Amino acid sequence: MQADIHRMFRDSAEVKLRFVEESAPRIEAVAHRMAEVLRRGGKLLFFGNGGSAADAQHIAAEFVNRFLRDRGPLAAVALTTDTSALTSIGNDLGFDQVFSRQVEALGRPGDLAVAISTSGTSPNVLRGVEAARRVGCATVGLTGGTGGRLAQAVDDAFVVPSTETPRIQEAHITLGHVLCALVDEILLPRPQGEIRAGRAG
Repeated sequence: MQADIHRMFRDSAEVKLRFVEESAPRIEAVAHRMAEVLRRGGKLLFFGNGGSAADAQHIAAEFVNRFLRDRGPLAAVALTTDTSALTSIGNDLGFDQVFSRQVEALGRPGDLAVAISTSGTSPNVLRGVEAARRVGCATVGLTGGTGGRLAQAVDDAFVVPSTETPRIQEAHITLGHVLCALVDEILLPRPQGEIRAGRAG
């Protein structure tokens, strides 16, 4: 069991390192795009299923509340939290529309939609992206493996080089944290030489 523990930690670290080597320029570009959306009064919309739903909520909360330092709230919404909307849409229109319907209601030109699917094939996530494009939102996809249809449907795709769902999700939440940190830095740059320190929460 000790060997398995070390192997899983090592595999997670290796996947993340391969991912950042391939994706660092795109991460920086998307962070600037997110910051510009927020600076102009737009909002970030996050959605996904299962563990990706939890990631959507986690990342949105970091923007709305705070990340590593005190600042004003930033406009981010997780479309995975309103059980009345989710269940009524699922019941009346079908589960494949639980995100697209909310994007149609809340998305505006100049907003940015972040779709999360480890496989890149979740029908409701893909329909959410289609709705985002219809209403004029920019789109970012977080996926893994081959990227599935999601990687082809979004403006910017982050494809984690793994087929194991846990490893993909671990890279996704690390990416979410990095984007939060970069957006904070873009919107509120620190004085040169200031020590960067986070807090446990």
